[in-house]
Amino acid sequence: MAMREIRTVGDPVLRTPCDPITTIDARVRSLVEDLLETVDHDGRAGLAANQIGVGLRAFSWNIDDEIGYVLNPVIVDVSEEEYQDGDEGCLSVPGLWYPTRRAWYARVVGTDLDGKEVVVEGTELMARCLQHEVDHLDGMLYLDRLDRSVRKKAMRAIREQL
Repeated sequence: MAMREIRTVGDPVLRTPCDPITTIDARVRSLVEDLLETVDHDGRAGLAANQIGVGLRAFSWNIDDEIGYVLNPVIVDVSEEEYQDGDEGCLSVPGLWYPTRRAWYARVVGTDLDGKEVVVEGTELMARCLQHEVDHLDGMLYLDRLDRSVRKKAMRAIREQL
């Protein structure tokens, strides 16, 4: 296992949709180990494979003392009428937090390393994490979901950090 470097905004891998995992081999097993090791630190709620430079559909989470992973996740359900409007941050956009609207509840279906179906669901922070990480795998950042005026402020802050 290895703690991997986090790719930050501006790296094209973050804007490239990830490929499905079609074969579970040593490379995928190593990726999962690295995702679990890298997310297992205070202040880290989730980590998508492309955030560590790997263009495969996998992510890990670290919510409420539970650490896990899912391969080929697909959001299959979100609350349609209940939302949360809290501040959201991202390891790939370090130090910046902005109000981001997300569904209050989300459910993701994928597989584990044995090819068995995995269902991950939750409310509040877990729901936010699931939506955030699947966005990453689709080549999106939470910045893309910000209101226009807030996004403009965020982009200015990012430029100032460079």
